This record gives sequence, C-alpha cells and structure tokens, in this order.
Amino acid sequence: MLEIANIREESTEIVEALKKRNFDYREIVDDLIKTDESRRQTQAELDSKQAELNTLSKEIGELFKSGKQAEANEAKAKTADLKQATHALREALTELENKQQELLYQVPNRPHSSVPLGKTDQDNELVYSSGELPNFDVAVPHWEITEKYDLINFELGVKITGAGFPLYKGKGARLQRALINFFLDEADNAGYTEYIPPHVVNEASGFGTGQLPDKEGQMYHVTEDNLYLIPTAEVPLTNIFRGDMVSASDFPIKLCGYTPCFRREAGSYGKDVRGLNRLHQFDKVEIVQIQHPDKSYETLDAMVAHVKGILEKLELPFRIVRLCGGDLGFAAALTFDFEVYSGAQDKWLEVSSVSNFETFQANRLKLRFKDSDGKNKLAHTLNGSALALPRIMAALLENNQTENGVRVPDALQKYTGFDIIN
Repeated sequence: MLEIANIREESTEIVEALKKRNFDYREIVDDLIKTDESRRQTQAELDSKQAELNTLSKEIGELFKSGKQAEANEAKAKTADLKQATHALREALTELENKQQELLYQVPNRPHSSVPLGKTDQDNELVYSSGELPNFDVAVPHWEITEKYDLINFELGVKITGAGFPLYKGKGARLQRALINFFLDEADNAGYTEYIPPHVVNEASGFGTGQLPDKEGQMYHVTEDNLYLIPTAEVPLTNIFRGDMVSASDFPIKLCGYTPCFRREAGSYGKDVRGLNRLHQFDKVEIVQIQHPDKSYETLDAMVAHVKGILEKLELPFRIVRLCGGDLGFAAALTFDFEVYSGAQDKWLEVSSVSNFETFQANRLKLRFKDSDGKNKLAHTLNGSALALPRIMAALLENNQTENGVRVPDALQKYTGFDIIN
C-alpha cells in the first residue's frame, strides 16, 4: 500500500497519477488525509493525557510519603478521570487507525510515469517482438494434439476434481517436468536461490503481497484453518521477509521457486478456456527480487531480459507489452507482459508478467533496510513468471507440430530424453 506520509505530502500528484487507472481517487485520498489528521490529533491528546497521568501517579506516591493524605486522595480522584479519558482516547484511536487502514487498502499503487494511458489490454504498448509466426496449411489445436498422443487427459481431470484441473501423463508429464527443471536451471544460472515454499499461506501473507483484500474471490480459501492456497509462489517467497530489517549489503536478494498455483477465477467460456488456456491449477516457476529503491528499475530490465532469454531458447515467437493503466495490477507500478503466439489458435497467449511494486508490498510487509544515511527505508520488491507452464506447453505443441509428431526444442531435449512426441 502507499505510505500515508507520501499521501500527505504528494496528494495532488498521487491523485493525478492514479487517473491512469481510469478512476478518480480524490475522494478516498481526501478522506484518508482527514482521517490521518484526526488520528494524529487523537494520538497527541492521548500522549498528553498519559504523560499527565504518569506525572500525577509519581506525585501521589510522594504525597503519601510526605503524609499529605488529603492531597494524595484528591490527586487519586483526578487520576480516575484521566484514566477514563485515556481509555476513551485509545478506543477512538483504534477506530481511526482501522478506518485509515481500510482506506489505504482501497488505494492501488501509483503507476510509473512510463505506464501508457488506456482502459483494456487492447491499449497495451508493444515494446518488443521476436520470431517468425508459424504458417500451417492445417494447424491442430493443442487439446487435439494432447488427445492424439495421450499427453493430457482433461476428462479424467474433470472426473477427479472438476474443469480446469488437467491430468498430465506419459510424455505430457515428462514434458511438463522438463520445462520446470529447465526454468529452474535458468534461474539458478542467473543467480537466484531456489526455495520450495508452502503451498498454502495465512491471511497476513495474503495481505502482505496485496492478494488480500483485493483478490480474495480469486483464491481458494480453507475456511476452517483460515488459510489460502497460493495463486503464485510470489506470495510465500516475498513473505519470507515480512517484518524483517534486511541488510543493504545483501541487495539484490534473488529468490525463485516452483509451485503449483491455484486460481478460483472461472474466466470466460468457450474457446478461450479450452484445453490449457485457462486453468484452476497450473504449474509455474516464479522469480522474486528484493532490491534497493535506486536500482529496482535496472533490476526490472534484467528480469525482463531473463524471461526473454528463456523464450528465445524455447524457439517460440513472442512479444512484450507494457501494460496500460487500465490493465495494470492493483499492486504494480509497472508491468511487462510476455505473450507467445499460438499457431493453431492464431492468437497471443500471456505466459509471464514481470512487475516492479516499488514500496507498495514492502510497506504492507514492513520490509525495511538501513540506508547509507543511517535511516530506515522501505525496500522495493519485484517478481515475474519465469515461466507459467500451461500456455507455454500449448504453444510448444501447436507451433512445433509436424507430420511425424511434435518436435521438442533443442534446449529441452536433455530434460525430456526425447526429441519428438509421436
């Protein structure tokens, strides 16, 4: 969330920047500032009353020691009134703090100055493209390819669980595992430390990275234990540092992890959700960095280059788009999406988002470091998919289909142990 100090000092600039998100946040920001003023005034009154109470308590002790019984009793009566006043002020302060927190949760991150104007993904800015689009006389979609070569059984997934939970088997399972290992090795070569995090998180972790309260409807909730199945490894990995004071000398802190991901969102119906296009459970390798604010945009460029390198090795045609204000995630300041081309569906499929959250997550996480000037400051957090597997597999199967089977890219063959699926 945004820092209340910044909102006080830069309210006009923040409201103006948030207009890129196609919503006027002036009323909420004004309410925040008024609530914060009341909170600070109430805190000052409480501190004054508490100081007066402490002083009076000491005086009472001295009066009793001096044998001034009547004066001591008079002072004691006064303390009763002060205690009642401090109790009322504490209750008022708690109410104001809760209101301020609720208002802060309603304000998204301020978009970076480079975020383009726009309302939908149609307004995103193309910044890079690579590879030639495949040209087939007859292109078979991946859901038919997986059925032909017995790679994924969608019907059995429905039987076992429900729609959006595919069952991988045989060479399909091996290709999936090959992609995971390839992505993890690429992250390891880039200096990321691998973690195997929990696949469920508590409520505090969800709030820390911004999934709560914004996206609770998209998450699977274990109600009895009040735990959430993770929508991405970003949540447990970033929360490793919740409440921590990290050392500036440790920057950049680079983490990666493979996990299954769970999304309740049903999405649209029809061909857009066929096969692997939109799932409730899917696998992903996530990269996360904790960085000094002065270097976070350098780091963002490096993370974009990392994902770009993986897609080039997979020999997939892809493009990179800068998300417009209307398509930007709630917690992100700047996001680049990677899309691969689907040869049979004749469409671009999103396979990665790489984002800089600046201090938005760190403020929720209370993730700080001591800067060279000796002051405690919030770190910047970044993450990216490197990569999400379902649409990568869909694109690999569709773009590499031949009369003799599906060709496996060279980079994956040492992981699969085969060079063709037939």
